[in-house]
Parts: sequence; C-alpha cells; structure tokens
Amino acid sequence: MNEQQLPQSSRDVVQAYMDTLMAGDLAALRTFFTAESTWTLAGDLPLSGTWTGPTEILDEFVPAMVARLEPETMEFTFDGLIADGERVLAEWNSRAQAKAGGRYDQHCLAVFTVRDGRIAAVREHFDTQHAKTVVFA
Repeated sequence: MNEQQLPQSSRDVVQAYMDTLMAGDLAALRTFFTAESTWTLAGDLPLSGTWTGPTEILDEFVPAMVARLEPETMEFTFDGLIADGERVLAEWNSRAQAKAGGRYDQHCLAVFTVRDGRIAAVREHFDTQHAKTVVFA
C-alpha cells in the first residue's frame, strides 16, 4: 500500500488492515504500521507485554504465537468494527489446533489507535486463561 492508497478514516484503515489479515497477506500488514507502533497484549502469557515497531510486531510477536499452532488449521473470522475518532475497536475469532494438542478457539478484541492514516497503537484483549491452557500448555 503506498501513500496514495491510504484510506482516509481510522475505521477505513483498520478495515483495510483486517481485510489484509483475513486474506493472509502478512507481508502487506507491515505497511499499515508507523515505525513506532506498539502492540500490547494484555495478561500474563509468555508473549504478554508491549511490542514496538512493525519488525517486533510482525517478525517476533506474531511468529512466536503462530509457532504454537498448526498453520494448516488456522482460521480467522472477522466480526466487525466500532469507530470513534482515532480509536477503532475490532472484533474477530481465531481458531486452530494447538501443537500442544488442544483446540484453540479464541474471541479477540483490540483497540486500534490510528494517526495520519497509519496504526500507531493496538491493545489486544482475549481469554488469556484459554490461551495459557491450550496454546502455552
């Protein structure tokens, strides 16, 4: 995505991001983030905390989570967005077979902050007990 293709509203940016994620185009996701973007995963999982910049987010955080799942079983369904100014709430479901043996079926919510047409921050929330029991067993 180049500068001329950037959606105008915060809602449009997150919608385009989710569409790209659902299409599985992980390389294209990098273009949605600012250089200083943060992704904070709530809870006390081994991956909980704040990841900074597209390299940490997409080359460290995401692969560390995906590595615990069977890639051929991964499914995402997008449930929708609620937008208010620069803040957008996205809702989706992630499902997969965990390499530890259990079935991962997670309802996810994330609050995106969009500034100047790019994602500046994300705070993700989901059932960390389920993730701990199934994915990090």
